[in-house]
Amino acid sequence: MRTPLSDPLQVGPYRIVGRLGSGGMGWVYLARSPGGRAVAVKVVRQEFAADPGFRRRFAREVQAARAVGGVFTAAVVDADPDSDPPWLATAYIPGPALSEAVDAAGPFTEAQVRVLGAGLVEALQAIHAGEVVHRDLKPANVLLAPDGPRVIDFGISLVSGEPALTSPGIALGTLPYMSPEQLTPQPVGPQSDVFSLAGVLVYAATGEPAFGEHPGVIDRIRAGAPCLDGVPDGLRDILARCLARQPEDRPRLDVLLREFLAGARGAVDWPPPAVSAIIRARVEDLAVRVVPEGDRDFGPAPSVPSCLQLHTQALLDAGLTDAMVMEAVHRGAG
Repeated sequence: MRTPLSDPLQVGPYRIVGRLGSGGMGWVYLARSPGGRAVAVKVVRQEFAADPGFRRRFAREVQAARAVGGVFTAAVVDADPDSDPPWLATAYIPGPALSEAVDAAGPFTEAQVRVLGAGLVEALQAIHAGEVVHRDLKPANVLLAPDGPRVIDFGISLVSGEPALTSPGIALGTLPYMSPEQLTPQPVGPQSDVFSLAGVLVYAATGEPAFGEHPGVIDRIRAGAPCLDGVPDGLRDILARCLARQPEDRPRLDVLLREFLAGARGAVDWPPPAVSAIIRARVEDLAVRVVPEGDRDFGPAPSVPSCLQLHTQALLDAGLTDAMVMEAVHRGAG
């Protein structure tokens, strides 16, 4: 299958199979390593590559992603932020995003939420051990793999010792999963991710965000109480403590891990049966299916696994201020 002349045939050592998607920042391609491993390669648009400030931001994204280890994060396979154009390759995770799974099959059981929570706690432990604060933990950034969740997208992560990405009055993150300190001039530290973790788990258990959606979500995060209706009784106290307004009042990750595991008794369906079915179908399809884009003919147009599309979109969005920056904090507001 050939790609158009305007698309690269190779990026670094990776052979391009086809284009998966495009966005304001660039393109994401399905590629194969020399040994045949499937990877997703994000390539930056030339107009951004020519901007020294953007190159610094992209290099920072690569730095944050590389600093993170652990089995519950999506590994950076390779990257060259100094290339022309810059690019980033990540491992492909054969599973749907949490947002897609809940939308397709409904909320998780308490036992499944506990397994999900334990995996995400371990992911955050690895992220924080790399002196990184994720700052954008949300259902779309959690991929569900056969052996546990994976956290992706370090486009707005805060790296220890690095200057802030934005000026005062600008907040980065995704409503309604931001912590109160992300909406104020307060410093944003690792406990911010604990708040967002609880929001993700409330969504997994109920299908709804803890603080609802627009309008008024900013005020509810800053001064309101989360809605925990529908959260299983065994999880309500844990998640309520994670959603404490003050960072110092939230539990530590090691405490959370023990609490999640203490209540996970007996056999647990993981992944949930509906997710397992999605993964099986997509693994079978992935080797040969790519997306044609518009009038660019990549050959036949079979459907592409939507988990790959979501993974692609997360890669495209990483580093894009228009998708993630909200002018939600004004001096003197609140």
